Amino acid sequence: MPPNLLILGGTLEASALARAVAKMGMAATLSYAGRVERLKEQPIPRRVGGFGGVCGLAQYLRDHKITHVVDATHPFAAQMSKNAVAACRQTATQLLALTRPPWRRGAGDDWQHACDIAAAVTALSGPEKRVMLAIGRMHLAQFSRSPHHWYLLRLVDPPDVPPPLPHHHIIISRGPFTVAADAALLQDHDIDLVVAKNAGGSGAQAKILAARQLGLPVLMIDRPVLPPRDEVGSVDAVLDWLAHHGTERGV
Repeated sequence: MPPNLLILGGTLEASALARAVAKMGMAATLSYAGRVERLKEQPIPRRVGGFGGVCGLAQYLRDHKITHVVDATHPFAAQMSKNAVAACRQTATQLLALTRPPWRRGAGDDWQHACDIAAAVTALSGPEKRVMLAIGRMHLAQFSRSPHHWYLLRLVDPPDVPPPLPHHHIIISRGPFTVAADAALLQDHDIDLVVAKNAGGSGAQAKILAARQLGLPVLMIDRPVLPPRDEVGSVDAVLDWLAHHGTERGV
């Protein structure tokens, strides 16, 4: 029986996988969480929105006779990744994670690490700075605990309500970005500090490389800890996994 694939997406890697399986004629659906308003066109069917927790995802897998799941969500989409592990275990569905390697500190980098968003907020309790807050829009409200900084926010979509940060400037733009452009952005706004999630990959790395080039410090938020699962780092590795793993479901 040929695979019937569910891709948990929202990343460049998920889109690349969708293009690859479409060329093969494989039955596949790309799922988005629905946090981004301007979704890219895709060559395979897509669905938007949550599943309703572990039970809802497990029911979706059964109802749609999904044989394989590839978790290609953002490295910080921890709840979705945890739900995928549990739901696939419940339904005996094959699961693989397509995960970007994290960024690693290189020569010239000035990094301070934070274990999570809350720790990053605490780390900003010091003197006033001009901060590029490159974390997306979901957690902006938490930084209201450090209202004395000036924040540069680069978002894919305009926020539904103004962020509760007294001093900020919003840029609406979608990557990938270049190092030269991000270096100019940091200089134009007199940025003192870059705060970023360790998303990995090349699409959002420009700001990290630009900070290195300009000698700016980076407050790097580490990835959440996830349950054990099989992981690969490329679309080709996913295709190889699909070719070599059977589609027989357990009981």
